Amino acid sequence: VGALAVRTVVMPGRRYEQFKSLQEFRDAAAQAERVLRLAKPVVERHKVRLAVENHKDQRLDERVALYKRLDSEYIGACVDTGNNLALLDDPYAAVEALAPFAFTVHLKDHAVREAEDGFFLGEVPLGEGFFDLPRMVGVLRKAKPKLRFNLELITRDPLRVPCLAEGYWATLPTVPPTDLARTLRLVRANAAKELPTVAALDAARQVQREDENIARSLTYARKRLGF
Repeated sequence: VGALAVRTVVMPGRRYEQFKSLQEFRDAAAQAERVLRLAKPVVERHKVRLAVENHKDQRLDERVALYKRLDSEYIGACVDTGNNLALLDDPYAAVEALAPFAFTVHLKDHAVREAEDGFFLGEVPLGEGFFDLPRMVGVLRKAKPKLRFNLELITRDPLRVPCLAEGYWATLPTVPPTDLARTLRLVRANAAKELPTVAALDAARQVQREDENIARSLTYARKRLGF
């Protein structure tokens, strides 16, 4: 049908919510790689690019290593500009490392605020969060000049990232404490006065809010990002 890429994920849930032990996560990661190895000859035969999203599942080093092991020009990345923050990766380092593998992009902005057990991660219209989006887009375009970008803006209440709760670390025992410290500094330095919530709105008002968010995002993308 002429698609430039097909987006997929290999672990559908958030790592710190879906898995209760490191072994559970490792088993899921091994199964994910087996599935991609089954897909590899199929996508190579049909020359269809399979774009695997960084989906709050693997940290940056784990995902890059996976792409390198698979070693296929038809298996690469759907680069989500925000997801790895929930795993305490630096968001700019994530974009830079994933850019060479990029087939497509989920472009998003985030607002953040501290929580008692970590921080809240809220999706907001482009330009209204704390990401330096021109920097991110520039890195991706430099690596892949013909790359297509998709706006991913989910109108919902902020997600809680419980990085100070014991359960969060069950699958992340080797994360350097410096990554936690950097993330919390980033949250504190860019703390939003308030985060948008929509759960209390009726369905019609939620749809209206989403339409407004999309319109503001597209306006910003045209004016500031060159789309």
